[in-house]
Amino acid sequence: MAEDHYQTLGVPRTASAEDIRKAYRELARKYHPDLHPDDDAAKEKFKQVQAAFDVLNEPSKREMYDRYGSSFEGVGGGGGGGPRGGGWGGGPFPGAGGFPGAGGGSEIDLESLFGGGGGFEQLFGGGGARGRTAGGRRRSTQTPGQDVSARMTIPFTLAIDGGKAEVQVDRGGGKSETISVTIPQGLPDGARMRLRGQGLPGGGGGPAGDLLLEVGIDQHAVFRRDGDTLELTLPITLAEAIEGAKVDVPTPWGTIVLKVPPRTSGGRKLRAAGMGVRHANGSKGDLIAELQIVLPDAADAAALERLLEAARAADAATASPRAQLRW
Repeated sequence: MAEDHYQTLGVPRTASAEDIRKAYRELARKYHPDLHPDDDAAKEKFKQVQAAFDVLNEPSKREMYDRYGSSFEGVGGGGGGGPRGGGWGGGPFPGAGGFPGAGGGSEIDLESLFGGGGGFEQLFGGGGARGRTAGGRRRSTQTPGQDVSARMTIPFTLAIDGGKAEVQVDRGGGKSETISVTIPQGLPDGARMRLRGQGLPGGGGGPAGDLLLEVGIDQHAVFRRDGDTLELTLPITLAEAIEGAKVDVPTPWGTIVLKVPPRTSGGRKLRAAGMGVRHANGSKGDLIAELQIVLPDAADAAALERLLEAARAADAATASPRAQLRW
């Protein structure tokens, strides 16, 4: 059964053009493949959202779709051939996030989705015809500029929090320029961004090319990242492990208190829901703290000996912790 485009975007059939664009922007943020590189279901949903928007955003296609449903493409020319095919990776390099059907052929990118300089005007402003005159004829004297590729590495905390970063762009001929880049909150390592108009200048007044930017992320001294989950090793004392404790833990969203249950063994993991990686669309990962028992140093030999005697007495009354080990 064909997908209902209105249901895909979550709007009624009476939705205005602005309602359709708003729904599309929200879903594009939610299912963008660069945020879910290993999620095939998200990629498939992303394709469905593209196809639905390609039809409903163009009045002539929407009229034919409303009249004939999904079979409108074969009726009287189908209003221009119906939704175009192609996957989410239709951009000029893998994972660039090209949107074949968005806004008359323009592309979407992480910067426009998550608050970059150009915003959604580039996506929905009807500006998908580079180098055309007002009458629709192509100017033979104008040539678009070439795209430029670059790579930058940002701190771990900036990738989590989002913010501004600077990158050096080589524009050829020994010319280098520093530009400011908006990093969206929760950006994953290896994400690719497209910055409109930041490539080589065009000829004859033609539009400049784009900057294709790959972003790497430095490691953190304490925290690790697995998808949207933040992980850390949390040291606790022997006394805290035996009697339990409340331990302060720093997170990107403020200091929280984790409760260590009494008689906790090393390696136990505590979870703090919603305190991991967060995104502008409202999704939140968790924070997982793996407990590590830290024994006292040997500075006080007498105290350490008493501790050892108490531990041996406890061992004598306890089953071997390795009793279940089998090959």
